[in-house]
Amino acid sequence: MAPDDQPHAPDAGGEPASMARPSEDTPARHPRTWYSYDGAETTAARLFRRAMARARTGCWEWNIRANMLACDGRSLEILGVDPARFDPRPEGWAAVAHPDDLPWVLAEMGRAVHERGLFGVEYRVRRPAGGEIWVRVSGHVVLGDNGEPVSVVGAIHEMRTVQAAHESIRSVLRYMGDGFIAIDHDWKITFANAKAEHLLGADRNPLGSRLWDLVPTGLHDLEARLRTAVAEGMTADIEVRWPSDRRWYRLVAAPAPSGLTIHLTDINDRRRREAERSAAERAAAERTARLADLTIALSEALTMQDVVETAARHLLPPFGAGGLQIWEVDDGEGRLIGSVGYPAEFSAYMAREYTGAGVQNLLEPITRREPTFVESAEEFIAEYPELAYIPQISRKEAWAFLPLIASGHPLGAAIIAFDEPHAFPREERDLLLTLAGLVAQALERARLYDDAHRRAQELQQDLLPRDLPELPGVTVAARYVPAEKEMEVGGDWYDVIALSAERVALVVGDVVGHGVAEAAAMGRLRTAVRTLADLELPPDEILGHLNDIVSEISDDFYATCLYIVYDPIDRSCVLSLAGHPPPAVVLPGGTVCFPSVDPGPPLGAADPPFATVSTHLPEHSLLVLYTDGLIECADRDFEEGMAGLAHMLTERVVQMRADRPPGGDADGDGTASSAGIDCDALAEDLLLLKRDSTDDAALLIACTHVTRPEDIAVWRLPEDAIAAALARDHVRGKLAEWRLDSLIMTTELLVSELVGNVVRHAKGPIDLRMIRGNVLTCEVSDASLTTPRIRRASDYDEGGRGLQLVAALSHRWGTRYTSTGKSIWVEQTFPPADALDSLDQTF
Repeated sequence: MAPDDQPHAPDAGGEPASMARPSEDTPARHPRTWYSYDGAETTAARLFRRAMARARTGCWEWNIRANMLACDGRSLEILGVDPARFDPRPEGWAAVAHPDDLPWVLAEMGRAVHERGLFGVEYRVRRPAGGEIWVRVSGHVVLGDNGEPVSVVGAIHEMRTVQAAHESIRSVLRYMGDGFIAIDHDWKITFANAKAEHLLGADRNPLGSRLWDLVPTGLHDLEARLRTAVAEGMTADIEVRWPSDRRWYRLVAAPAPSGLTIHLTDINDRRRREAERSAAERAAAERTARLADLTIALSEALTMQDVVETAARHLLPPFGAGGLQIWEVDDGEGRLIGSVGYPAEFSAYMAREYTGAGVQNLLEPITRREPTFVESAEEFIAEYPELAYIPQISRKEAWAFLPLIASGHPLGAAIIAFDEPHAFPREERDLLLTLAGLVAQALERARLYDDAHRRAQELQQDLLPRDLPELPGVTVAARYVPAEKEMEVGGDWYDVIALSAERVALVVGDVVGHGVAEAAAMGRLRTAVRTLADLELPPDEILGHLNDIVSEISDDFYATCLYIVYDPIDRSCVLSLAGHPPPAVVLPGGTVCFPSVDPGPPLGAADPPFATVSTHLPEHSLLVLYTDGLIECADRDFEEGMAGLAHMLTERVVQMRADRPPGGDADGDGTASSAGIDCDALAEDLLLLKRDSTDDAALLIACTHVTRPEDIAVWRLPEDAIAAALARDHVRGKLAEWRLDSLIMTTELLVSELVGNVVRHAKGPIDLRMIRGNVLTCEVSDASLTTPRIRRASDYDEGGRGLQLVAALSHRWGTRYTSTGKSIWVEQTFPPADALDSLDQTF
């Protein structure tokens, strides 16, 4: 054989040398160029060509994707095929294979491709010139970067040269780049190439050694899997990280008649590329998930402050940032909406000094609509020298200034800050801009919500009492709790109305529904109640008029109402209700009861008259008025809610009275009654009942008091002209006793006019009553039902000016009808203390 037929030595690193093109002195019948479908000698084919030249072994390659064969001249010679007529298609090879052997040969090759392993077959070849020979074909599957088979590379030789071919193949396998190990049935190594010896770390020839004595530790369950492969006659395909060089290898163990063959292929580069690709995919998935999470969270943010907190929660941790500020800028005026991760004094300073020199430059992205990224404190100082103090007082080292733009116009800026210097890669900048866009959209929605919410709150506040009156008859506390966070307006209301003669009206109502329309309707009803209360109508008549008003609003409009009148002089309590829960009455000992009264249908569906209940309350009783939103919820019905209310009232009242300081009020400032009940604290405690309710609720608590007998004076007057003089005498004496001398002259005039009218126009008996409370009340009663009215008297009329005089001299006056007739009352306010002192000195 010519020298050129000698196998080449392997290159450094164990890789076979490339196969050279055939020299001119090579016999034509043994061409060394492979004949492939594209006319080029393939790389895989060159791997074996020279090493197998002497063994009369041919090399071939089957490109699976192209379904084409490439053979060298030696293979064609063995097959008896003329190179000039070589057909690279599989059909060309199938034409020379014996038809009886072709099926199982194809099956064996298909199995090898499916299992990605080695294979070897022996079959007959029919030569075109006639005759048959036996050949042996062996090879292995070559995998691509994605782990899928791309080709099959193998060798072919006549059976008469098996030994020579075997030695040649052993030589080739010895120096191939992959590791190759052959093992007998006793797990002893019968062959190991140079790469395998290196991986096994053998310091001597490993032939004859047991595989398990050489395999390094750390390859978990490798033995079990290989033993399973041998036992089941199946190929094992395992990816392992070899402990010695920390590289990844693909280990293919295929059962063989003599034992087991193990093929080790270095896949570290492929694993690295897959890891990089996987990391990129994870990063992309993480960005997508981050966008999705932020989008969902921002969609649930209602207020602008919610947007700030949500953005901080989803933006700062993933980027390792330490602070966030969101600014709103409108017509050059900046407002700090929220700040997270900054010292409180710095945020306050920024909000205060926005118009200062240089501070507006921080929000320059608003005007340019472009982001600014500052990666260090030094860069910040160079960019904003007039604000060189910012890094120190903010304790930040890097910033991302992001414009917030929604619907095509700028809203403000988001400033994301880092505690350490920070580089902003392109992908991170793009992601921050995308997230800023989501924040801007949420901020625009939140700003509109805040505006609407603020207007709705102002409406609610204007419709409910701003301050509850301080009355001698009751100590009161009230609360209104909206249905939910996003709906802070509704139709529940409460009111405390001062009536004549120290009486007080307590009102709680509920317009069905939630929202601005219901709040507006509630305002109409509350105004109507106050107007009707000024007419001194009894509770049932007031509800009758309210029913007419509600019916006129809409056919499907309804409301409930509870109206109570308490008289601190005789401790009487009269109530009427329409579709409303009854009040809770807490007696001084802590017993809780609910008046037995049918609530009936609500206003708008009711049919007057309304039920009325009258009773007398002990001093220091509690009247608890509420709407159904306080006691009802999804898992608690009305009866259970009332029971829970009664239990809490008893518990808290007993505790408060037990904690009362001996001999006096609980706190002495008017918020507690003389019985030691802090109505404000009790109201806060009762609001715990609403925590599971989705309805709005109104709560009104009144602790009852009794007017002292010494503050009341009553006289029966005769039914003749002398009654006015007697009335003046009674007034003069009582006011002197009460040290209200400054009011004597005015009160005499008022009482004379009222008594004179009764004598002239009404009928007796005539009673005069004076009450000293928040105001001085004078009340003249008779048995007539005629209503006095002011009329305009002309310049020549001799009478008709009495009630004009009463209206001019009194703070307030009116008429109240009783079961025996009517009472005309007037009220006067007490003069200031300094005025009283001045009067005392004058007289």
